[in-house]
Amino acid sequence: MAPPPKLHGRAFYNSIGAPKHVLAPMVDQSEFAWRLLTRSFLPADLRTSILAYSPMLHAKMFADSPKYRAAHFEALKEDGKAYLDGNPAFDRPLIVQFCANDPGCLLEAAKQVQGYCDAVDLNLGCPQGIAKRGRYGAFLQEDWGTIHKLIRNLHENLEIPVTAKMRVLETRERTLEYARMILDAGASIITVHGRQREQKGHYTGLADWSVLRYLRDQLPPETVMFANGNILQYGDIESCLEATGVDGVMSAEGNLYDPSIFAAPPPMGDEGREYWRGKDGKGGYRADAVLRRYMDVIHEHVMAREPPHRAPLFTPSDSSTTTIAVPPAADGGLAKLNGHSPPEEDDEEQRPAKRQKLSTSPDDQKPETSPILSRKAQKKLELKAAKAQKQSNSQQHARPEKVMNPNLIAMQAHCFHILRPLVSKHHNVRDTLARCKAGDIEAYERVLTLTEEAVKEGLLAYEKDPAAFENLADEAPGLGEGIDASEVVESSDEAVRRCRRPYWVCQPYVRPLPKEALEKGSVQLSKKERRKLELEAEEARKAGVVPGGEVAEVAGEVREEVAAEEEATATEDNVRGVQHAVEQPAEMQVPRQGMVCG
Repeated sequence: MAPPPKLHGRAFYNSIGAPKHVLAPMVDQSEFAWRLLTRSFLPADLRTSILAYSPMLHAKMFADSPKYRAAHFEALKEDGKAYLDGNPAFDRPLIVQFCANDPGCLLEAAKQVQGYCDAVDLNLGCPQGIAKRGRYGAFLQEDWGTIHKLIRNLHENLEIPVTAKMRVLETRERTLEYARMILDAGASIITVHGRQREQKGHYTGLADWSVLRYLRDQLPPETVMFANGNILQYGDIESCLEATGVDGVMSAEGNLYDPSIFAAPPPMGDEGREYWRGKDGKGGYRADAVLRRYMDVIHEHVMAREPPHRAPLFTPSDSSTTTIAVPPAADGGLAKLNGHSPPEEDDEEQRPAKRQKLSTSPDDQKPETSPILSRKAQKKLELKAAKAQKQSNSQQHARPEKVMNPNLIAMQAHCFHILRPLVSKHHNVRDTLARCKAGDIEAYERVLTLTEEAVKEGLLAYEKDPAAFENLADEAPGLGEGIDASEVVESSDEAVRRCRRPYWVCQPYVRPLPKEALEKGSVQLSKKERRKLELEAEEARKAGVVPGGEVAEVAGEVREEVAAEEEATATEDNVRGVQHAVEQPAEMQVPRQGMVCG
């Protein structure tokens, strides 16, 4: 039976349900278990409305190494039945992403997965140093010829569509040319990250949605386009759709800190035990509830066993006598982590015996140490006993087998993301999680138990004094009275005010803007950057503007002259007690509407 004809562009997009919510490809972080957890917050019949991407896979290694393939993509069981990645029952729609710079290797790798996913994506957005060294991701964006060959080869020789994820370039016009080239090569969908390649780490800053809007308006209407960047909360998705006009919105870091980001908050009064809503109406999914869901996914799908029986999550409306049972650790480790020593055994036989004096009586001596044995025989017995002891010790302290399952390897990082605000207050949870090893499910269950206790403590404290938690957002300095929040583009304070919740609620991580990172000393300017600032300051002095100086009152005629000159060429920068003119490059776009820190 001949395979169905390959769909392209909008026809393909419609065939997978025209999803508006897209889970981003993230290195070692968008693995099967995380995709399943993200979809679990939606009703069962709506879970396919989320399009998910696999973690970025290295095309050459995937094509050449069966061991790498088996460790990073588990599509089938040994009996040939569907297993995890791409399982039609719970892991579709799925796009598998590769990084590559060789068209042949990419095609060979893509053919290995084409039967277990809906499309293959080419990574053109990775800005990390490893991508620069390997010449892939965003560091291919100067080599349009190679990119065209990579995409065209897949488009012509693969049974499923090809897509691509890119970043914006230095100008919107150049970015448009770049997008057109990718589409001309055969890409069915383009995802555009609204940041440039240099915007990473402390220099991440804001994604520019205005460039995405420009692309949407200039590209043909049938082009399917996703937006990526600035998505912190569920409400940001709709804001992005309206501001950019794209077909779907992709979330990466926002999803890592809150995997429920694609799910609408429950109606008032229908929160249940998993969702917490404060007296001010703000809320989110509880960290212990999210961690429980995650652990249950690991138990059921990755470990292939029933999740442990769990008592209902605590709520303040429960009886005051309700307590959360803490499963004891076999070695007393949990008790130690809570600041207590494990109880000593009362059984006398368990106590270490005192060292006894060696008896010199022949009747008390064991045969192997009897003086009737020759010195040579005694030495031989001692060596034999030492060897046996050494073997016993090596078995007890043998290095455990290295865990290769990506779902287990990613657990610690995921837990730190989910619990980020909680571990900053409850250091026992942080320290226990830091000691967890990949594959040690019991250790992660102990983290869950401690998390449940920490959340219970917070909920009870909130009941006593809600104001102590609801005023958290006001701690962020910044907005004065009468200032429109949408106009605040030089500070992350407004995003903090909007997003901050009590520590027991999953919430986004708001990155400081580059200017703030510099002021706080998180980053240091390079010599080249410092020299550039010095030259700018020198030019300002020559122009008669003293950096940091105060502007004195001048005569009315002079003010009118200055105002006339500045009207077309300068922007007035008003700061408390300091005012000076700053020239703006003609092509610079100051992001305002729809911009959030992320």
